Amino acid sequence: MNNYGTKNPNASLESLGLKNVALAHWNLTPAELVEETIMLGMGSLTDTGALAIDTGEFTGRSPKDKFCVVDAETENTVWWGDINIKFDAAKFEHIFQRMQAYLTNREVYVRDAYACADPRYRLNVRVVTEYPWQNIFVNNLFLRPTHDELMTFDPEWTIVNAPGFHADPAIDGTRQHNFAIINFTKKMILIGGTGYTGEIKKGIFTVLNYVLPQHKGVLSMHCSANIGKDGDTALFFGLSGTGKTTLSADPNRGLIGDDEHGWSDDSVFNFEGGCYAKCVNLSAEKEPQIFKAIKFGALLENIECYEGTSTVDYDNISKTENTRVAYPINHIDNAVEPSVAKKPKNIFFLTCDAFGVLPPISRLDNGQAMYHFISGYTAKVAGTEMGITEPTTTFSACFGKAFLPLHPAKYAELLGKKLNDNPEIKVWLVNTGWSGGSYGVGSRMKLSYTRAMITAALNGEFDNVEFEELPIFRLRVPKSCSGVPTEILNPRLTWADKAAFDHTANELANKFVKNFAQYADGASPEILAAAPAAAVVA
Repeated sequence: MNNYGTKNPNASLESLGLKNVALAHWNLTPAELVEETIMLGMGSLTDTGALAIDTGEFTGRSPKDKFCVVDAETENTVWWGDINIKFDAAKFEHIFQRMQAYLTNREVYVRDAYACADPRYRLNVRVVTEYPWQNIFVNNLFLRPTHDELMTFDPEWTIVNAPGFHADPAIDGTRQHNFAIINFTKKMILIGGTGYTGEIKKGIFTVLNYVLPQHKGVLSMHCSANIGKDGDTALFFGLSGTGKTTLSADPNRGLIGDDEHGWSDDSVFNFEGGCYAKCVNLSAEKEPQIFKAIKFGALLENIECYEGTSTVDYDNISKTENTRVAYPINHIDNAVEPSVAKKPKNIFFLTCDAFGVLPPISRLDNGQAMYHFISGYTAKVAGTEMGITEPTTTFSACFGKAFLPLHPAKYAELLGKKLNDNPEIKVWLVNTGWSGGSYGVGSRMKLSYTRAMITAALNGEFDNVEFEELPIFRLRVPKSCSGVPTEILNPRLTWADKAAFDHTANELANKFVKNFAQYADGASPEILAAAPAAAVVA
């Protein structure tokens, strides 16, 4: 087996049963990988220098095809169910042997990288990919060892990713031909039948969500983070459409990271070395930092160019609405490297409430913080399908349910411990959704108002402002905020029909209570006591 690229002299693929690959390309530079991709007819350069590729059949994650091997390590620790689906250990060995056979006499691309910017928690990962552009993604999204570090690199985890290998459900134990299987005992992830690169990223995120809280006392978080000029760290949690990327991308604050972080006793640190941003409707005006980051070395997925040009049409979603770009964090001008900062001073839970009843900003006590953390609420606006006119509620535990191998209460209790140990930390619930009525009646909260409220929280303005507690959700809201009309702060005052507000607020509160029932058995009394005081609606 021939090898070229930067490689540890002691490194080998033989321990993985891949000694018969035709050629192993070790740690090629992005330029070399771009050249390989173009020569293989798998991609093309856009006019900004970014490489554009198609991920094939799958343009997003496939949660129903993500499995976890059940064995002595995981049987009593993993939160089993529709998120963590059991996979037989013997079947794992069988499918891995078939992947080894598939990769025989094929070229592969190997990258040594690591997760966790805080060196105390560093997780070394070796990733073997079938396609060169997958290796660009790994280079961009993971942290990059120095040349000297590569010479002695010792991987703790291994990922083998072969999109061209299709499983046979009848003999492999999968649901269909694509799969992502995590084996915590062997410290290995197998991915096949799908070229969607997000499976690689979220595989390691799931691993860290298992290892760090249980064994390191580190709270793993699906959030963005930034830091002010005075060294104050802020965390932004939020599901798609809540404004997490927009609100954390502040030109006056340094970007620690945009998606995955750990919170130790004395630090907040990025798990990643890059960003994986959505591209739909992207423009220089809306998201200038992301737009500028799309240059040579960046990887564009499933986009279309204007006809006859190499200029990307970001409004074109003919392949998928989930168009993406992966780029190293140093493509962002105000990125902090290394991506490590002090423990947070402010935490923001962002929600887009299409019911229009949650206040635009409220201060949470510790019990409420844990409750809303487990709930992970937002609302997706309906209207994209015929006959659907009501907003649909979405709850994703800890703002990342799909990637939680442990019960959500485990993460919430760790959050609660950190808040109890650090009473100076403030937690805010921010509604970036509707005001003055539900979707269709009210209007979307102005971004300028939301920015003003977040700035006020960051600057400590609310320390000298009177608060009032609202009924039902029992949230404490400030009575004034610079740059924001006073009547906006209490959502009931913005509704013309107060009875309709009360009914809608009670209806949403019941949805919270109903959703939380699935977690109640693992939640502490303090968390349970933070539930909304809703009357049961028939």
